[in-house]
Amino acid sequence: MYENSFPHKRYAHTLEFVKKHVAPGSSILDLGIENPFSGFMKKEGYTVLNTMGEDIDNNQSNIAKGGYDVFAAFEIFEHLLNPYTVLQNVTSDKLIISVPLRLWFSPAYRSKTDMWDRHYHEFEDWQLDWLLEKTGWVIKDRKKWTNPAKKLGIRPLLRAVTPRYYIVYAERAK
Repeated sequence: MYENSFPHKRYAHTLEFVKKHVAPGSSILDLGIENPFSGFMKKEGYTVLNTMGEDIDNNQSNIAKGGYDVFAAFEIFEHLLNPYTVLQNVTSDKLIISVPLRLWFSPAYRSKTDMWDRHYHEFEDWQLDWLLEKTGWVIKDRKKWTNPAKKLGIRPLLRAVTPRYYIVYAERAK
C-alpha cells in the first residue's frame, strides 16, 4: 500500500501494523528521539511523544511518568542492555515493538565509529515473546517480513527469503 511512499520498506509494514491496532488520535510514546517515522505517524493523526535521547538503560523517567495510550519501540530494543526493566516501567496497557531478527548468516550489527550505534541483542522471535510474557504482556498480533537487497550474491538471496523484522502488538495481562 505505502511501499513506494517511504524511504525504507519497513516503514510501510510498521505503519500498516500500527494503523491496524491503534486508533488515530491516540498518543504514542515512541522510544527514542524524534525520527522520520515519528513524522509518518503524525501525518496519520497520531499524537507522538518521543524520549529525549537519554540512556534508556539508566533513565526510564520519561517512560514511567505516563501520559500516553500506547508504548512503541521501533528497532530500539536491540540497542538496550536491559529491555526487561523498560517493559516493567511502561504505564500504558498497549504496546507495539519491532526488532530486527537474528540472522544465522550475518553477525550482530556493530558500528566501528559510533559506540551507541550497535546491537546488543538481535532477537529470535521466541526471545521477544518470552520477554513480553515474563513482564506481564499478552501478544495479540505479530508479523514478520524480509529485507531484500538489490544486490547479487548469497547474502542478498538469503535476505530475500529470510524474515529480518518482527513486530508485535501486546496488551497488559489482566
